[in-house]
Amino acid sequence: MNQAVQRILVVGGNGFIGSAICKAALARGIQVTSVSSSGKPYQTAKGHTPYWASKVDWRKGDAFSPESFAHLFPEVGGVVHTLGTLIEGDQYKRAIKEGNIPETFGSFFQSMLCSNGNPLEKGAEGVGKSSYESMNRDAALRVCEAFVSCSLPNGTTRALNAPRPFVYISAEDIFRPIISAKYIKTKREAEQGIENMMANNSDYRGVYIRPSLVYHAHQRPLTTPAAVLLDLSAKLHSKIPPGLPSPSGILRSLAPGSSLESVANALTIPPIHVDHVAEAVCLTLSSSVNPVQGVVGVKRMRELIGWPVTSDYTQMAGV
Repeated sequence: MNQAVQRILVVGGNGFIGSAICKAALARGIQVTSVSSSGKPYQTAKGHTPYWASKVDWRKGDAFSPESFAHLFPEVGGVVHTLGTLIEGDQYKRAIKEGNIPETFGSFFQSMLCSNGNPLEKGAEGVGKSSYESMNRDAALRVCEAFVSCSLPNGTTRALNAPRPFVYISAEDIFRPIISAKYIKTKREAEQGIENMMANNSDYRGVYIRPSLVYHAHQRPLTTPAAVLLDLSAKLHSKIPPGLPSPSGILRSLAPGSSLESVANALTIPPIHVDHVAEAVCLTLSSSVNPVQGVVGVKRMRELIGWPVTSDYTQMAGV
């Protein structure tokens, strides 16, 4: 029998994906607490606060110091960690949100320069709270460690909704070489670190959401053209008969594991709307006889939300 989570904690609930998850969870009757560095409610690019935001318990907290909100963990049935960065520094997020084309392309161009080898730009370790290591890996591991270490209320030894999920928003490997390889590397390191914490701990389960390009026509208008082209590419690839060469297949054969394979993934894995990601996340939160755990790619997300999956793009992409 499925048992719905009554309350969740969303780390980064006022961000692009985080806000969509908050909204979707509330629509399903789930109470939501959001923790972010500002503690402010979600606002649109024009500064509007949508109606659903009044129903979220907005809290201020530091993901790098989760003890600042650890008292909330015993009250929730699951945690969704949405913090992450596609490019080191946060200027690109503002540019994409505002639809600033020159600044957006400038951020991606700078990312390509750094990924092609300019070690003096950021120092030997690339440390700092806006680095890939900090945003994509370390923050998630610290929050997860605090979550699995929290004391349950009333001296109970097992959570009512066990195994309690820790949902980590990861990513498909589709952005190289435009984005530094450190992006996907740190995402995978976070997944492995969380999985290690879950080992031999039946009270918790790790869920790793791997979306491809996440788009929204109004909130992220610059993502729409790319989403249209990538969706067309995935559909065309799915029509190629088995055994015949395809652009993605040729790229994979040239240099397995290289950035060419990442490009091949981008050509075959369709983009996904942010609301569909949010719906899939909510469905992974439910506890059942066979709870969702491990990697959840685009195909699995579509299955969870009830989409008929007719293409074989996931077989070509190897996911």
